Amino acid sequence: MSEQIAVVGAGAFGTALASVIALTGRNQVTLVGRNPSLIADLRAERLHDAVLPGIELPEALEFSAEPDSIGDAGIVLFAMPSQAQADAAWQYGAHLAKDAIVVTCAKGIERATGNLLTDMLERELPQHRVAVLSGPGFAADIAKGLPTAMVLAASEVAVAERLAQAISGRTFRLYPSSDRIGVQLGGALKNVLAIACGIVEGCGIGDSARAALIARGLAEMSRLIVAKGGQADTARGLSGLGDLVLTATSHQSRNLRFGIALGRGEKADPLQGELVEGAFAAAVASRLADELGIAMPITDAVSAIIEGKLGITEAIEQLMTRPITTE
Repeated sequence: MSEQIAVVGAGAFGTALASVIALTGRNQVTLVGRNPSLIADLRAERLHDAVLPGIELPEALEFSAEPDSIGDAGIVLFAMPSQAQADAAWQYGAHLAKDAIVVTCAKGIERATGNLLTDMLERELPQHRVAVLSGPGFAADIAKGLPTAMVLAASEVAVAERLAQAISGRTFRLYPSSDRIGVQLGGALKNVLAIACGIVEGCGIGDSARAALIARGLAEMSRLIVAKGGQADTARGLSGLGDLVLTATSHQSRNLRFGIALGRGEKADPLQGELVEGAFAAAVASRLADELGIAMPITDAVSAIIEGKLGITEAIEQLMTRPITTE
């Protein structure tokens, strides 16, 4: 079935998503951005070299800088960073079609409240169903048509299935899920754990330490998901383990590179302004763990390091000398 789909956010991930969905040929897809000059350039040149160098955008993809261009879309994907999603809901909410489904594509937690993004969007857009797209997929890989699998979660699995069918293509496969909590917490926490793995790499303390962080970090992720009402199995799926392995091992990951810079002792703004979602999520996740009464020592350590409350050597010492417990 043909759908009208709008992707709001003309950064790397939004552009990649809009491109791969347009390539299916089934749907009318519009990439919506706030910068009229950028949108005009994308329309004319079919290139977004600032974020996806050398990757040609499909002729079928439409572009707009007008908020009301989403008015006929039955599916609207919010592809801006997590902390900009509330503003996007305010800016675009009045232009949504009555039955439009909003899909958040960010991997984070609302800093001010600790709310999941679906909760925040339902608060801001109470008349609309809200879903989440997450999992292991770098924008460049998606835009190049390299095989990528992610998860689409909605509170009703039938809605997730409809969305997955509409968005999936030959190189982009979505698995439907009804566990919005688990999918979102996995996406947020893997960024924090990737920073930890980057610190290990930057310090040069070995691949064994990285493997330990991935395994024990996954245990923390699972505990948090279950404590918040999600499903433990989700942590072992694409949006948990899959995304964690990708983000903790690939230098395409901003979170990993941020951790490497910290491990090398580099100071303020090591990535020169690039957004690092995990740097925001660490403190929020640590606070959530404390409120829920669960142990998340790796997350706590990353948060303390970023805030300058704990040195890296001291953090490693604390993690390695915790009381011995069963795995």
